[in-house]
Amino acid sequence: MNTYRSDFLNAVIERGYMHQCTDIDALDHLASAGPVAAYIGFDCTAPSLHAGSLVSIMLLRLFQKTGHKPIVLMGGGTTKVGDPSGKDEARKLLSEGEITANMAGIRQVFARFLTFGDGPTDAVMVNNADWLDELRYIPLLRDVGRHFSINRMLTFDSVRMRLDREQPLTFLEFNYMVLQSYDFVELARRHDCRLQMGGSDQWGNIVSGVELARRMDDRLLFGLTTPLLTSASGAKMGKTAAGAVWLSADLLSPYDYWQYWRNTEDGDVGRFLRLFTELPLDEVRRLESLEGADINAAKAVLANEATALCHGRAAADAAAETARQTFVEGAAGEELPTVAVTEAELDAGIAAFELFRRACLAASNGASRKLIRGGGARINNAAVSEETRPVTRADLDAEGVIKLSAGKKRHALVKIG
Repeated sequence: MNTYRSDFLNAVIERGYMHQCTDIDALDHLASAGPVAAYIGFDCTAPSLHAGSLVSIMLLRLFQKTGHKPIVLMGGGTTKVGDPSGKDEARKLLSEGEITANMAGIRQVFARFLTFGDGPTDAVMVNNADWLDELRYIPLLRDVGRHFSINRMLTFDSVRMRLDREQPLTFLEFNYMVLQSYDFVELARRHDCRLQMGGSDQWGNIVSGVELARRMDDRLLFGLTTPLLTSASGAKMGKTAAGAVWLSADLLSPYDYWQYWRNTEDGDVGRFLRLFTELPLDEVRRLESLEGADINAAKAVLANEATALCHGRAAADAAAETARQTFVEGAAGEELPTVAVTEAELDAGIAAFELFRRACLAASNGASRKLIRGGGARINNAAVSEETRPVTRADLDAEGVIKLSAGKKRHALVKIG
């Protein structure tokens, strides 16, 4: 039964995106009256986004599909400062060139999830460097800084965590919440943006933006946050033993992305189907009710649907077929991630631990050695007992490839190239 008038808020609650909202009844009234513009900010700290950002991306997609206008705010300006939220230490400061290159990679991710254009509900992408780079320091202190209480800023989680752990918080980082709040004001002025959304760790910054707009412009703005997302066992979303679960195919293959979702813990299947697919809720409830070995069918559906959204249906189907061949038939499917080696390397022999690391089946040489010592590494389905066991031309099969396996579910191919 729907609780609110707006399709957006009903869907947000039903699918599990809601954590906090500044004035949900007033937002419901606004969202039910016609298209509303809302934004989420993404700093350009890496050449892509990973699965840890997927809740925010899917929320923007849901916002658009329920008749509203998403704004993707690229942090070309704030990336120069660094968001202290959830960090024990300062982020590495990036150059202008690195920020620009990262922004280009992130743009490609959003092109697959949102429809961009000039229409009333078409998404737009903006860069906060357009206004932050033009600010003059003294006017900023007088016009914006006077609305912020240091006493209150010291209570924010992003600040208090650093202070409690006696980790330094630079004056540069301390300004981040001021700039993010000012972003909301500028987006309200330039794009009539009424809503800022983000993860629960951004609640303090979002509320500060709502209050700043009220004080500076007498505007009524809104904030909405999503829950902090971890797996049923407490693991952080978007990370595996092998590294980040990137949303770009050139950083993580569609097959490995499919496998990430296929390996979901049993207790997370229903929640992840709601958040990361667009399956009808009746179907989600049916799938999450499966028990025992049948829950694996629900995990395969999750993997197929999540991969189709990120990489396209053809890539999802190819990954599923590769998994079927690999696990059911024992073959090496064409979509398995591949690492290229030279003939000279194979002639000399490559240490097994190094090859597993190069194939991204382990995050480091140390992790690769640990994998082998634990009995989890196989070459051409044969267990690897020695960390330095040389992999040579003799290991190539009839088709000229070497199959590496880490555990039962993660595989890669080695080819000469």
